[in-house]
Amino acid sequence: MNTQRIFGMLALFLGLTAAAQGPLTLTLQQAMDMAATQSFAVRSSLLESQKAESRIKEVTAMGLPQIDGTGSFNNYLKVPTSVIPNFTGQGPEYLEVQFGVPYATTGALQLNQLIFDGSYLAGLKASRELRTRSEQDLEKTVADARNQAAKSFLGVLAAREGTRLAAESVPILEKSLTEATAMKEQGFMEATDVDRLSIALASARDRALSFEQQERVAMAYLRLVLGVPAETPITLSGDLEAIVNDPAEAALAEAKLDLNGHVDYQLANTLIRLQELDVQNQKAAYLPKLYGFANTQTQSFGFDTPWQSGWFPSTAWGLSLQVPIFSSGMRSNKVKQSNLTLQQTEVNRAFTEQNLLAAAEERSEKARTALKSYTTEKQNLELAKRIFDRTSIKFTNGLSSSFELNQDQSQYLQAQQVYIGKLVDLLLARTDLRKALDLY
Repeated sequence: MNTQRIFGMLALFLGLTAAAQGPLTLTLQQAMDMAATQSFAVRSSLLESQKAESRIKEVTAMGLPQIDGTGSFNNYLKVPTSVIPNFTGQGPEYLEVQFGVPYATTGALQLNQLIFDGSYLAGLKASRELRTRSEQDLEKTVADARNQAAKSFLGVLAAREGTRLAAESVPILEKSLTEATAMKEQGFMEATDVDRLSIALASARDRALSFEQQERVAMAYLRLVLGVPAETPITLSGDLEAIVNDPAEAALAEAKLDLNGHVDYQLANTLIRLQELDVQNQKAAYLPKLYGFANTQTQSFGFDTPWQSGWFPSTAWGLSLQVPIFSSGMRSNKVKQSNLTLQQTEVNRAFTEQNLLAAAEERSEKARTALKSYTTEKQNLELAKRIFDRTSIKFTNGLSSSFELNQDQSQYLQAQQVYIGKLVDLLLARTDLRKALDLY
């Protein structure tokens, strides 16, 4: 994703922060877009990207003119005394003289300018590569946030679907239990039949409550991913069946990985370029460094008070050259270490390439398998429901026992559980595949 687009989206959502504290109605796409700008990880990564921009400016400024101002005031309580030969030819062999004065004040400005330093040139290029890396890190963080938002959003819908399915059999069992209780009171049904129905009803209610709890947990995680307060009401808009049956989602399993477009592979290439620049930086230690300077200062002196004399200016400029001659092998070993690190980085890129290809193939296969399993379990669920519905009607008409009704109801609940599990597997397989293909 383009970094400017990310900053634009951030500005949009930060402008709506107040609204985000209130009720939200989100589609899957809106949830992913919101996570791409408001999640805590993305916000932190954006700040890191801004730090990288400041770092580039800092490195650039190192090669620009630097001006320092200094000032000093000295008050010698006892002026230093020097001893010199007596050149007058009379008196003692040595004379005691004081060349200083009690008070001296100095003010100075110095300009320093880097003229040539190979390490600076390599560092300047490296800082620009760091900008690229920070943008790629941000892009990766955004993709992760979108992936997490999709998983939690779909998790809520899947749990809600489980609640709906589990709740379907509750009214039927309640009706059957009411009729069985009445028949028992009239002596047409045994207490065991009523007990079996009570157990079946309790199981159905318990399963529905379990799915409701899963929905609440998934919703809490969605709020965390979106970066909104925990108490924010969120309404999810979207049809789970439409998402599952979306042709574009099904086609993901046959999509091919664009290796050069994958952010992890781009990051691996960026790390190689950074390491190549580090090699250049270590080699630059063999080159001389040239600096220029100019300074101006003025001084005032005093015998009884600080500023008795006038101000005496002085100005100078010059060059400073540093030529490396001998380092006992220190520089050569630094270059060797940097070259070895470069080789490691190239090995890591090769691993990244093969790992991305293998992960894409594995997750494509998982998505295909998950779809087949989901289709099979959906058919099994429909079959188990038809059996349960027919047995319920037979039981009401006195043509089936409570044992058969309880058995078919248990089979239906088991089919629901397996179906929801396969549904979740399919949704997770597709979100993982989309991430492996870097399509977020």
